[in-house]
Amino acid sequence: MLVPSKIDDTPVVRRPRVSDGLGTVWGMNCTVGSQCVEPADLDSGLGLCTTHLIAAYDWVARDVGVTDLLPFPCAACGSRLGVRYPSGWLCAICEWRVGQLPDAQPTVVRRQALRVDVVYYLRFHDRIKIGTSGNPRSRLPQLRFEELLAFERGDRRTEQKRHAQFADHRFEGSEWFRSHQALDAHIRSLAEGVEDPWDSYARWVSERLALFT
Repeated sequence: MLVPSKIDDTPVVRRPRVSDGLGTVWGMNCTVGSQCVEPADLDSGLGLCTTHLIAAYDWVARDVGVTDLLPFPCAACGSRLGVRYPSGWLCAICEWRVGQLPDAQPTVVRRQALRVDVVYYLRFHDRIKIGTSGNPRSRLPQLRFEELLAFERGDRRTEQKRHAQFADHRFEGSEWFRSHQALDAHIRSLAEGVEDPWDSYARWVSERLALFT
């Protein structure tokens, strides 16, 4: 049964509280104030109606943001994941503010920020090349290969370590190696859980960018 009442000359309808005997109260009104006559969303456990739950969510989102897809890829790292604030978007990966030009940074600083040394593993027929670069997007197009198998974070020292590790299967005087069980297992461990090696590289670049922004 609905119970009518009046507050400030405004007709208000109150829903009586009815217990189901198990401790649950059904039919309670929103607890924000006497003017709200909407039923509370009992699933939320907050005693608020849907309208006030949304208002509370928007209030909190002003500070913590809402994770969502960016309107377009981040200009700094290429990620599509962003955090939306009332003041604008931030990239969720590198925290670049959408709309800013990456080149607004001094050129030297940006060049340092973008450099991520990697060891790359390339396949050509039954051979595997182990090399290194601080700018693989520029370096790899210069090479002849059929498939990029994996990236490993590391510089020349890591590359030399891998060359020594798999030296028994190396083609003399080159960075090419015969495919074999130990090398294949190492590459599989690097590629595990990674759909595209370039995704790993983009993440490493964005993490480094975050240190400079």
